[in-house]
Amino acid sequence: MAHLATTPRIPAAVWALGFVSLLMDISSELIHSLLPVFMVTTLGTSVLAVGLIEGLAEATALMVRVFSGALSDYLGRRKPLAVFGYGLGALSKPLFALATATGMVLAARLIDRVGKGLRGAPRDALIADLVDPQIRGAAFGLRQALDTVGAFVGPLLAMGLMLLWANDFRAVFWIAVIPGVMSVALLMLGVREPEASPARRGTNPIRRENLRRLGPGWWVAVVGAAFTLARFSEAFLVLRAQQGGLAVALAPLVLIAMNVVYSLGAYPFGKLADRMSHRVLLAGGLLMLIAADVLLAQAGTGPALWAGIALWGLHMAMTQGLLSAMVAASAPADLRGTAFGVFNLLSGVALLAASALAGWLWDQVGASVTFYAGAVFAAVALLGLSWRPGGLARRASAG
Repeated sequence: MAHLATTPRIPAAVWALGFVSLLMDISSELIHSLLPVFMVTTLGTSVLAVGLIEGLAEATALMVRVFSGALSDYLGRRKPLAVFGYGLGALSKPLFALATATGMVLAARLIDRVGKGLRGAPRDALIADLVDPQIRGAAFGLRQALDTVGAFVGPLLAMGLMLLWANDFRAVFWIAVIPGVMSVALLMLGVREPEASPARRGTNPIRRENLRRLGPGWWVAVVGAAFTLARFSEAFLVLRAQQGGLAVALAPLVLIAMNVVYSLGAYPFGKLADRMSHRVLLAGGLLMLIAADVLLAQAGTGPALWAGIALWGLHMAMTQGLLSAMVAASAPADLRGTAFGVFNLLSGVALLAASALAGWLWDQVGASVTFYAGAVFAAVALLGLSWRPGGLARRASAG
């Protein structure tokens, strides 16, 4: 009870950053929950091209983070880069409504994801700067939970608007501009960066000696990449459900279901990460991913499909906040932005490879083999956890 009484509270700025993420995710998911179906049915894009575009877009976001994170360490400021990144995300939204060819969608996705990449590492480093080490897992879990609320509210709105407006994709895409602008305004007005940033100014964070100081952070980055290689874009969940006969207007239900589970689990599992073995929690997340892949491989419709989608969301809830807390715990305060950037660089390369492979397998041998392949990669990642350094399993509160 004494421990509970002395546990620090999550700062108001972290809550504000969570709502910033929530609004931007509503904006993004209004579009992304419909985008795979829009590309295939309206623009005539192949599933392989969808996989490549999704993989390239998400990988771009993750790889850009290494530069924005290092730059935030160099400047000793996080918020300006986050504002610029969220601003780019908001500015990209009208391009989806105007797109008449696959190339235009690719351009819009890349601009949107460059914005995500620019804001991601500075925002995560800012959270780590703001919170006590005892509650890192809880803080990252809270931000992820609020972000994921947006990730199911967006598809829910998309589904309602598609039904209301007779499957008018472009009209729905225009609505996405509104929460995007609100997100930028809240960040500018509602989040104050600490006056005395722990980041050192004017030193190059990617010099060899500084990169060596990341220490265990390199292993955390490798673990994150292994997780990403085992998990491809959620666009394939939408396509799997549509293949099973789900109506176009109801396609957002897939991401709604996944993200409801993700949102409900992210904060509790984040708190759990502050109190238990990281390795055990990571292993549990991989087991959930394997189970999800097997169910999705066997069923394109019915209860098994939705159970697989729910388990996919559960695996995300168990692992994503935990991995962020592990990055924050493993890096020196003045290199947190760089550490998040390196982590996401390796994850970005893995995501591009995973999504491209998934699209190729889907086109060549079918959806079932695609998900079975994901299960195999997840099993390999699970085995790889046994090779981790002993320090990986320490509690986040010790960092």
